[in-house]
Amino acid sequence: MISNYGKFPIDSILGDVALALRSNQAAVLQAEPGAGKTTRVPLALLDEPWLAGQRILMLEPRRLAATNAARYMAGCLGEQVGATVGYAIRFDRRTSAATRLEVVTEGILTRRLQADPTLEGVGLVIFDEFHERNLNSDLALALCRDAQLGLREDLKLLVMSATLDGEPVARLLGDAPLLRCPGRCHPVEVTYLPREPQGPLAEVVARAVRRAARETEGDMLVFLPGAGEILRCRDLLLREPVVDDPQINVLYGDLPFAEQERALRPGPRRKVVLATNIAETSLTIEGVRVVIDSGFMRQSRFDAGSGLPRLVSVRITAANADQRAGRAGRLGPGRCYRLWTEATHGGLLPFAAPEIRSADLTLLALELARWGVPDAMSLCWLDAPPAGALSAARALLRQLGALDARQRLTRLGQAMAELPAHPRIAALLVAGRGNPLAPWACDLAALLEERDLLRGNRRASHATDSDLLERLDILQAWRTKASLPEGVDASACRTVDRAARAWRRRSRLEQGAQTAMPDADSIGGLLLAAYPDRLARQREVGSKRYVLANGQGGCLSPRSGLRGTEYLVAVHVSGGRTGDAFIHQASSVGLASIESFYAERLGWQRRVFWDAAQQRIVAREERSLGALLLASRPVEASGDEMHQALLEGIRQLGLDALPWEDEARQLQYRVAVMAEAYAEQSWPDLSDDALRESLAEWLSPFVAGMRRAADLKRLDLVEVLRSRLDWSHLRLLDTEVPTHLAVPSGHRVRLTYQQNGPPILAVKLQELFGLADTPSVAGGRVAVQLHLLSPARRPLAVTQDLRHFWDHVYPEVRREMAGRYPKHPWPDDPWRAIPTRSTKRKKP
Repeated sequence: MISNYGKFPIDSILGDVALALRSNQAAVLQAEPGAGKTTRVPLALLDEPWLAGQRILMLEPRRLAATNAARYMAGCLGEQVGATVGYAIRFDRRTSAATRLEVVTEGILTRRLQADPTLEGVGLVIFDEFHERNLNSDLALALCRDAQLGLREDLKLLVMSATLDGEPVARLLGDAPLLRCPGRCHPVEVTYLPREPQGPLAEVVARAVRRAARETEGDMLVFLPGAGEILRCRDLLLREPVVDDPQINVLYGDLPFAEQERALRPGPRRKVVLATNIAETSLTIEGVRVVIDSGFMRQSRFDAGSGLPRLVSVRITAANADQRAGRAGRLGPGRCYRLWTEATHGGLLPFAAPEIRSADLTLLALELARWGVPDAMSLCWLDAPPAGALSAARALLRQLGALDARQRLTRLGQAMAELPAHPRIAALLVAGRGNPLAPWACDLAALLEERDLLRGNRRASHATDSDLLERLDILQAWRTKASLPEGVDASACRTVDRAARAWRRRSRLEQGAQTAMPDADSIGGLLLAAYPDRLARQREVGSKRYVLANGQGGCLSPRSGLRGTEYLVAVHVSGGRTGDAFIHQASSVGLASIESFYAERLGWQRRVFWDAAQQRIVAREERSLGALLLASRPVEASGDEMHQALLEGIRQLGLDALPWEDEARQLQYRVAVMAEAYAEQSWPDLSDDALRESLAEWLSPFVAGMRRAADLKRLDLVEVLRSRLDWSHLRLLDTEVPTHLAVPSGHRVRLTYQQNGPPILAVKLQELFGLADTPSVAGGRVAVQLHLLSPARRPLAVTQDLRHFWDHVYPEVRREMAGRYPKHPWPDDPWRAIPTRSTKRKKP
């Protein structure tokens, strides 16, 4: 018997939905807000023959929406929740043997699939509000589709969305039928009220509520980002009366059921409901005619500082704004006040980007490993997880001990995957199992998951061995109603305590049973399980500067009260892109705890390597974690180990570490000239690039026994390079590319070979009188470049065409130089002049 079951737009196509699922494995329903899909569709399908008595699971992204949808549908059947209709959310479940329709949140569905990939007893899985494109929704759909294709051909899938384009989803599901349904929305007048930049959001919203109370009638729905802004706005509205003295209600995820009911149901007088984006779609708040939209919402984003997902305030999309405004038009014409400009509205993103594109994928990678999928691309995705982010997630899971080298789930990883938490938190909780630290592990998990107990950028008030131990003390003080230090957020204490109690229930620990407060080292040992990549070692005794296991530098910030300690686990850091990161929260940990925790992964590793700082070979055994050296001891190295380490050192230092005197470079360039001039011959490549590539081949015989960069100075590099040439090469080298050339004066002048360009012959102009042809090397194939010098050995001309110089350039040079150097010959006819190195006073 169905009661309280009014008419909704979706009623007109309920038969089509049932028919689509009867004939197909899947269907997509695109229904506008207000159509009634969340509560009408599941109940309409409950007795379909193709279900064959099996249950329906409906995925609802938010806990509050899940519980309220279940209660509403149970009420429509005239039952209490937990009978025909039940729900299961994190830490709370209301079902029975009679339950045939169960509303679950995303993590619950994923864990059901992992425990039973066939979903035995389930005939239909409904994905509600799929347009939100949460990471877990995408994963759950991919796993359901995989199970459907491989294990359960009879399993039906129904994807429901308010704003998402349904066609890509339909294609993903094997060209499933796509059904569309209009919503129920009357005209809504939109008023833009630009927010004053200097005003706190809660104050701006409170002013808008007062204005709307004067200008409109009917209940008001006010959208704010989170509980903090909601409670501040409520206090402001209660402090100064509003027109008509409306009832002020709040609506957010952690509210008790009774307060949720007061917000959702009509009251005896006008009502103002201050809500998060939970009220955008799935929840129906009766009597609303006015919407006030702050333009912001909370969204889960990866926080690099804590290494965990965090809720942050972000600007809503145009789709969000439309859905919120639509809430004012469900009953009749309505009014929506937007606290931003019309120009700002034009710049809003149309839709939110799928979370999978930017989220931390550590939990996703763990679930894929548990599903037994080494290649994520073997699943069907609407948007595939980015390869780089997935690789980084798997690297962290290996550090946590959840995956082995072949990406398979370890025993620890299996235990972590069974907990409804981020893998870091799960690793911490598993580490605390079965020992006196278990209750404290639950407290730490809650402290890390929830917002900080200390407000803002409060500086540490006293020195401590653990910032987390200080927070545990505060939490205990709050539980015992003792006085709290200045700057403590009592609301955060309440939230953390609630989360800690939930973890204790999950761990089957007695509430209130608590061992003595652990010491900092024990806390550090637990945190190490969650943050193995954040283990840090002091750079020097007494310093506040550290190096982390991931290689990053860190420095204790004023917000941390940690004393200088050799080792610590950093749980909250910031910055570090161009310098040391700031460590805001950390806990000291002893070397014994580190070695005990990593007993199975720590071992002595032999290393013979080039130490760049000392510029020498070092041979030792080490115990290391990432970039951290925990202990070392010297060892003897073999000749081959030393030889390979030295070659690596030369590669690091570069070829300039070798004693490149001019003669060695000249030999290198002379060989290059021959190789280019006689391409038909086989000449070795002695270029720097080739020498770097073949370092071991040509240098190895000459560096035996060397250990330091200074030893390389003993090398005769000319002989080393000549060893690369055979006898015929050496003979041709000396005859075809000589080191000196004889000039007409009888003088042998040194040739300077270049890396790029012809050889240079720098010679006094007077020594070449009578010479017509430019000298050459390599059998006449390479003309030298003449640098004709003045008596002071300054260049007068550079040429490779000597005949042209004598005929056209020399007369001008003669007119300019004859007066400057009168003691030197400057004949009118250089062709007939006698070449000489001497002045006029000396005979040649």
